Amino acid sequence: MVTSTSVPPSAPRRLGLVAAVLIAATLGGCAVNEEPATSGEGLQGAIVGAGSSAQAIAQEVWIADFQTQNPGVRIDYDAVGSGAGREQFIDGATDFAASDAALSDDDLERDFASCAPGSKAIDLPVYVSPLVLIFNLEGVPELGLDAASIAGIFSGRITAWNDPALVALNPGVALPELPIAAVHRSDPSGTTKNFADYLHQNVPDVWTDEPADEFPYPGEAAQGNSGIVNAVISGNGTIGYVDASRAGDIPVASLAVGDSFVDYSAEAASAILDVSPLAERPNPFDLVVEVDRTSTAEGVYPLVLVSYIIACEEYEDPALSELVRQYIASTISDEGQQAAAEVAGSAPLSAEFAARIAEAAASIR
Repeated sequence: MVTSTSVPPSAPRRLGLVAAVLIAATLGGCAVNEEPATSGEGLQGAIVGAGSSAQAIAQEVWIADFQTQNPGVRIDYDAVGSGAGREQFIDGATDFAASDAALSDDDLERDFASCAPGSKAIDLPVYVSPLVLIFNLEGVPELGLDAASIAGIFSGRITAWNDPALVALNPGVALPELPIAAVHRSDPSGTTKNFADYLHQNVPDVWTDEPADEFPYPGEAAQGNSGIVNAVISGNGTIGYVDASRAGDIPVASLAVGDSFVDYSAEAASAILDVSPLAERPNPFDLVVEVDRTSTAEGVYPLVLVSYIIACEEYEDPALSELVRQYIASTISDEGQQAAAEVAGSAPLSAEFAARIAEAAASIR
């Protein structure tokens, strides 16, 4: 499989991609598609990305396939977290970012050192996945939670597992008299922002803070999705929020949607996009989904992560722009989406949504 390589923010920009060909390591055992996912025959060069740890598994799948189909290309991806990934891209250390939160209006006011002079960047939603509440509570294999109880737990208002609010949501379940250890991300994270957005939209009187990459309350913290997983499984009475691809065999709480509890699934996560509009952005090819997390429509799971590849509107090197275009095209292809779904548990994009992203990706110059 592909090995991530850390790229410090101060790393100099790499120019002249056509002058030097970096041959990818043999990846035959990592190929995920039988047919080529791109039309990039003869592509040569290298691109570097960094960001979302939620996307890490999907990125491994996409990169392995792309390099197998294009052996003259090398792609390095470092799952440093969404916030760090955006900063590295803006500072010019990488060619693309992967982020669980789109660029903010303030971000778009900045100079993008990775891009051609005067060029801004666009957000392309390539990865959709449920976010889940994993927990480790001895003797309790199943748990139901609603937005108010989740907000209470992670804001520190609900501190014990036998709190009356939790008991009322879980009739017949012997919840112990045990302190709750709620684990949140220590690093700036788009996963945190998506999680907080769900809570703020549904219970703004409890989760009063505006959604942000930084977690707003004290408590136990861990680095990345993997850090939260390790903290949850190593304790008792622990709970944390992660991308569903990282849940594995850890118990996952059901989520109250309307009058019933819903288990996460790729189909339910994808369904929420059908009831969610796109934000108005200066560039019509900058596609940012405003997820309607208050929806109680049948079959939807509103606690989802919509994660983006962030790329330049224009690159200085035409060879680089071609590599980025082709790589993004491979990630949103039916083959790429299905492969990520099989390995990472993500929700494949609909054909209509993928076509819109493809049009936007084709605008990259």
